[in-house]
Parts: sequence; structure tokens; C-alpha cells
Amino acid sequence: MTDEVPDESAGGSEPEASDSLKAFGEVVKAFRKRAGLTQERFAPMVGYSVPTVASIEQGRRLPPVAFVDRAEEVLDAFGVIRGAAKHVARKPGLAKWFRHWEKLELTATTLYTYENRLVPGLLQTPAYAKTLFDEQIPALGDDEIEANLAARVERKKLLTDRPHTIYSFIVEEHVLRRQTGGSEIMRKQVAHILDICARRNIDIQIMPMSRGHHAGLGGPMRLLETAENKWYAYCEGQETGQLVPDLKVISILQKRYARMRAQALSFEESVGLLREMRGAT
Repeated sequence: MTDEVPDESAGGSEPEASDSLKAFGEVVKAFRKRAGLTQERFAPMVGYSVPTVASIEQGRRLPPVAFVDRAEEVLDAFGVIRGAAKHVARKPGLAKWFRHWEKLELTATTLYTYENRLVPGLLQTPAYAKTLFDEQIPALGDDEIEANLAARVERKKLLTDRPHTIYSFIVEEHVLRRQTGGSEIMRKQVAHILDICARRNIDIQIMPMSRGHHAGLGGPMRLLETAENKWYAYCEGQETGQLVPDLKVISILQKRYARMRAQALSFEESVGLLREMRGAT
């Protein structure tokens, strides 16, 4: 397995996403059954949960690079699984510039997120996400909104499918006070974040509006660590996204994130403020 991130800037049409994912899943399933393995036996051999293996075989989840490599080796698939993976395309709903990062997220052991514009995608309720898609400019068609929402809901499974991954979120207070979609949607959004706070591997902190200056004023950022202990960063703007493999830049962003964790409210203080917001909305 290599940590090199492939170039996806070239144009070209993609194969039908649902068909390619399902076809790949059928290939894996056929070789798994040929080896006489159940999903329960196969899953630990490739280092993934049974639900994740099931999702991949059903064509509902993009297979991580590590899964492809391990499945190929475990099932002795003559290169067929690796070959099939080359033709896999993601379901509609993810921006092209985000796809590299999304693949890395699937196997991350640590994932840090700072957001000052909106609730991070992994924390969004479907109602909050739909509001964002409904109000997007230029306007999206109904099919596009449905595809975007399905992709967002699918991605959120990371929080439940990977209980050993360490997640840290720092969110600006004003993001949670903005009445995106109305008071009821925001009340449920805040309540949803409070529910997520109960997970022992997830740390959520709020950057209070009273903090006049902090280390993240340069914009939102994401940092992750792979199973091979390699770090990546991702920075996003309007209609653009940049995957950052440069260790010097990553080091700078790590220092900023560390400072922000000290400048934001503690986890306990953040939970208290969220409870206050839930009652006030």
C-alpha cells in the first residue's frame, strides 16, 4: 500500500457510480465465498467491521485502498479485485475536489475538524443538510439534492462505523446560533450534537464569540492521521478544496489546531453551552 495520493484533476466521464460499486461488491463477494469465508470471518482478516464489509459488498460504500489491497491478498484474487477497484466510482453527491479526502477519512485513526462557516458535515442532521442544499446557488435540481443528501448521510456513518477513531471538532459559537432552516431545525441540530458528545471517542469544543482572536482565523481546516501514522490536511473554500500532504504546512496547521483547543471552551463547558442553546432555540 502506498500513501501517494493520485491525481484526479484530469477530466473525463465516470462510469455509472451505482453500477460500478455494485459490480465491485459482487466481485469481492464471489471471491470471499470461493474462499469459504463468511462476512464475520472475513471482516477481521481485512481489518474492517462486518457492517463495513457488508456495505462494500452491497455497493453502498466506496472501498478504501487498504480494503482493496487486503482483500486481494487474503482472497488470493489473481489481481481481479485490484483491477475491479480501478473502475469504481463514487455515487453522485460528493464534490470532485473532496473525493481524495473522503477516501482518506474511511481509514483515519485520528480526525480533527475546525469549522467557522457551518456545522461540519459529519455532525449535520439531514434537515440541516437539506436546508444547505435547498438554498445553494446556483440552484440544484431535486435529483441533485437527493444525491447530495444521500452522500452526506452515508458519510456520517463514519462516526458509528469507526468507534476507535479519535474525532475532535472545534466549531464557532456563531455557527450554532445562526438559525439555519429555522429555530426547530437548529434546536434538533444542537440536540443531535449533544447526543454525539456522549460517544467516548468524540470531543466537541465550541469557540466562543467572546474570544476576540484565536489561531484559526485563517479559515476552516481538517487534519487526519492514517493507520500508517501519516498526516494529511485539507482546506476548503468556495468551489475549491485542497488536499495538503506537505509536512511543513501540516505541522503549522497542527500547531494552530493545538492552540485553538486551548482557546476554545473545554468539552464540559461546550456541553453546558449546547444545553443552554437547545433550551433557548
